[in-house]
Amino acid sequence: MNVTAIVDYGVGNLKSVTNAMEYLGLKTCITSDPKELERADAIILPGVGAFPDAADRLRASGLDALVCREARRKPILGICLGMQLLFARGEEVRDCEGLNLVSGCVRKIETDLKLPHIGWNSLTFPNPSPLFAGLDEGSYVYFVHSFCGVASDPSQVIAQTDYGVPVVAAVNHGNVYGCQFHPEKSGEVGLQILRNFGGLNR
Repeated sequence: MNVTAIVDYGVGNLKSVTNAMEYLGLKTCITSDPKELERADAIILPGVGAFPDAADRLRASGLDALVCREARRKPILGICLGMQLLFARGEEVRDCEGLNLVSGCVRKIETDLKLPHIGWNSLTFPNPSPLFAGLDEGSYVYFVHSFCGVASDPSQVIAQTDYGVPVVAAVNHGNVYGCQFHPEKSGEVGLQILRNFGGLNR
């Protein structure tokens, strides 16, 4: 059976992602072991907290280079802060380099609405992606964030939402996918997204 490795670098909500994947019958392992990450058929990069803290932890562990290398040959999904780390840089707290797997940067949402943005919002799909196969425009997912990715290349944006302003909700470049929302907390819609991701490595 194919295995999806969930990267443990000290800042992820690991158990809820694992539970959702296992509910779908998708085998996972939580690991910071480079050999296990290399053996895995796909990788999920979770994340909770501030961009520079997470980037520093990923870099200190040496897993930043490994994730970038593995992205050339297998599907990778960043969730919430994990998606933000896929961008070239972030502006939260201080300017900080990301993994540069997706073009653009991460900035505070420029909205008049209350931050953080917490709750359910609907998606539109400006570009087609296998990640959203079987889902209709207007599907609702669960967000918790104050910062969002600003993509340099609009073709890499596969989902948007509206929070007083357009907000990038998901990205895709090659094998690399990112969801700003939490699919593991987004009910049947989120499960379908994880199911679709699990099917990418078959």
